[in-house]
Amino acid sequence: MTTRAYEIMIIVDGEEEDAKVDEVVQGVDTWIQEQNGQVASTDKWGKRKFAYEINHKTEGHYVVLEMTTGQIDMEPLERQIRFLDEVVRHKLIRLPEDEAIRRGLIEKS
Repeated sequence: MTTRAYEIMIIVDGEEEDAKVDEVVQGVDTWIQEQNGQVASTDKWGKRKFAYEINHKTEGHYVVLEMTTGQIDMEPLERQIRFLDEVVRHKLIRLPEDEAIRRGLIEKS
């Protein structure tokens, strides 16, 4: 099975408490582990002001996760995140192989 590296940025509503942010991150972590993957790093950027209003919100908690998984279809994870009312935005990208190797997420094949 080919291991793939992904990065996901999640922006949680700025009005939510830190405990809710941790709950969202834990939900993503749990899903990845269920897919025989692993979250390599979680980087909480904290609460930041938006450049422009999003859904009548002006700030949010930013979290970036780096993860590896053999799962090819990440749509179920994105669907799960879209259904969370406290998530304002998210962006999931598959890291190019050379970038994933540079970050130490996967081994050179």
